[in-house]
Amino acid sequence: MPKHPAPFDRSKRPLGAAKLDELALAYVARFATSRAKLLRYLARKVRESEWMDESDAMAACEAVADRMERLHYLDDRQYAVMRAGAMTRRGLGVRRVRAQLYVDGIAEADSGEAIEAAESAAVAAAIGFARRRRLGPFAARGLDDPKLRERQVAAFVRAGHSPALARHILGVAPGDADALAALDAGAALD
Repeated sequence: MPKHPAPFDRSKRPLGAAKLDELALAYVARFATSRAKLLRYLARKVRESEWMDESDAMAACEAVADRMERLHYLDDRQYAVMRAGAMTRRGLGVRRVRAQLYVDGIAEADSGEAIEAAESAAVAAAIGFARRRRLGPFAARGLDDPKLRERQVAAFVRAGHSPALARHILGVAPGDADALAALDAGAALD
């Protein structure tokens, strides 16, 4: 008995392999992305649409992602370096960088260089975080309340920094540029 296609759902737009390729090209042109993020986007578009091709929709998504990689529109290693650099410049620590690269679907082999760069910039990122949040040496006045100090340490930890580094930075007196410069020039704390 021949299979009859399901009736067309007018609430969903038709989608085929050619349109899927156009969507992927527009996505990589607009956003810096990883292979996994592109595949999630394409899978969502397939779910939201009525698939019209005879080929499997998920296989078509993989084929489109493969094509984007061959054309060098996707490069997970470069994406990881770019993403990690942007995060450390915003003051986020290594733990947050690792977590974000994992969420973005970057394999460990592709994220190694980015993680190393984030580790080497850990102290500078933590100092940048303190500057943006006006904590420690950037505060208007010294901090005497231990509960408030622990809340500030928790903010550093949520940003991906180690508690030891956070306590060290918070221990620098407001306006003590020499101690801050020595900390930045010294080795990173775990």
